[in-house]
Amino acid sequence: MTKVKVHKAGLAVGGFLAIVHAAWALMVLSNTAKPSLDFIFGLHFLNFQYSINAFSFPTAAGLVIVTGIIGYVFGAVLGWVWNMVHGSSHNQ
Repeated sequence: MTKVKVHKAGLAVGGFLAIVHAAWALMVLSNTAKPSLDFIFGLHFLNFQYSINAFSFPTAAGLVIVTGIIGYVFGAVLGWVWNMVHGSSHNQ
């Protein structure tokens, strides 16, 4: 099997999660988050009361940064495990 570059795997997963959460923050900013969640919850036969807080740039930036870091760690660990399972060296 092909060796996975641990750093690139971390960047790919971390970048993806950061982009998804940046999109969520933009949905909160544009007031489309609640209608979107209502639609998705309805598809799952769910109906309950909830609220979405007002948009805050520092909170949005923190969300994107933290999820990017967590995604990087998860992707790097996943890449390392892949290399270990498939007998490849995990050193970069």
